[in-house]
Amino acid sequence: MAKQPASPSADAPGKTPSMRADARRNRARVLAAAQEAFAAEGLSVPLDEIARRAGVGAGTVYRHFPTKEALFEAVIAERMAKLVDDAQTRAGGEDPGAAFFEFFAETVERAMLNKDLCEALEAGGGPKLKEPPAGTHQAFTDGLGELLARAQGAGAVRDDVDVVDVRALLVGCVSMERQVRDVRPHGHMVALACDSLRPRRAE
Repeated sequence: MAKQPASPSADAPGKTPSMRADARRNRARVLAAAQEAFAAEGLSVPLDEIARRAGVGAGTVYRHFPTKEALFEAVIAERMAKLVDDAQTRAGGEDPGAAFFEFFAETVERAMLNKDLCEALEAGGGPKLKEPPAGTHQAFTDGLGELLARAQGAGAVRDDVDVVDVRALLVGCVSMERQVRDVRPHGHMVALACDSLRPRRAE
């Protein structure tokens, strides 16, 4: 008697890759929707709203990200990684002072446009936001610290400040720019902050 061919199953070679591809697409859609929603509303956005924007059910979101905080951290890890890459690229520039001040201004600009990034910089891996994968908060601080050290070595930044001061000033600039945006030119508070970081002129 001829052996009957086995019926296809979920583990058949042709089935599993297709399921994995669907899962990857759904995860990408959730992340894209989360990036948009968190940028506009921060951590306060409901998870159901993210699922709606992604065109998937809430259960699909939970399968990839068990909590809203986990999804937030995934989005922030990507944003912070881009900042780290930018800092590392600028660290190889010929003008350490320009590299530092341009990175400072651009980071403020990105945080102004992305509420989630602003919240993450303020939290710094605090109680509401655990450290994202690969230590991106620390990597950001290290990158900022390297730019600061090079700028100080070149005499472009005063030597009595450290990376903790600069990071606090950076976060404060985001808030200050928002407060005065209707009465002051864009970047006005950043310019004042950068001036405060430059060496004092001799009397």
